[in-house]
Amino acid sequence: MSKIPENYINYKSSAVFDRSNVPKMFLHRHNTRAGVYGEICVLSGSLKFYGFSDRRGDVEQEIIIMSDNTAISPPQYWHKVEFLSDETTFRVDFYADKDSAIAQENMSERN
Repeated sequence: MSKIPENYINYKSSAVFDRSNVPKMFLHRHNTRAGVYGEICVLSGSLKFYGFSDRRGDVEQEIIIMSDNTAISPPQYWHKVEFLSDETTFRVDFYADKDSAIAQENMSERN
């Protein structure tokens, strides 16, 4: 599993998702933006993270993320998640280099 580089900052966080409000794209293959790490934070229940070798490639990793644990999706990595329990809730924290345009733009929106 990837590690977020030290010079990266949390520039944005998603809403808290459960089965009723999760964006459909999270349940299907999608990738993280260039230069962005996504940290999937499971708040309750459990979630399965699938990582793929490429857009149409095979599953190269499956990680079960339990409550109060996280998993990292590196930049431009194809992945999806699957709910493993009805009580599962999670959010995604997004990280980018502190000097990148995306971090600067989003941080200025916070102020």
